[in-house]
Amino acid sequence: MTTGSGPAMDAQLELLDRQIVDVDGRMVGKVDDVELAQRPDGRLVVTALLTGPGALGPRLGGALGAIVRSSWSRLSGSPSDRPGRIDIALVAEVGTAVRLGVSRREVDVDGFESWVRDHVVSALPGADGGAE
Repeated sequence: MTTGSGPAMDAQLELLDRQIVDVDGRMVGKVDDVELAQRPDGRLVVTALLTGPGALGPRLGGALGAIVRSSWSRLSGSPSDRPGRIDIALVAEVGTAVRLGVSRREVDVDGFESWVRDHVVSALPGADGGAE
């Protein structure tokens, strides 16, 4: 398996469950799954990194996976079949972490995080930075 036009790799060993950081070293998420495409020669290539509960749910499988996926979908407002997706072209380096060549603001993978910030955290006393 390769990443785009890159060298062959074991995606399960070298990508899954790795932290994703942006060009500035800020946390973006974790690689929960990968998107693959098959070339005409039969080789598989990684086309995207999938992240978030929408990608993790199917990996967990069974009732737990279905609960994770449907809960995330309901709370984030995202369709359950569309996890966070980061095109492989945005990956600058794969090491102990997957480093992107762009800012985390340029990848739209934090739907659940945004929902929690807007609906839960903002309702907490002092969350707006003002006095309680």
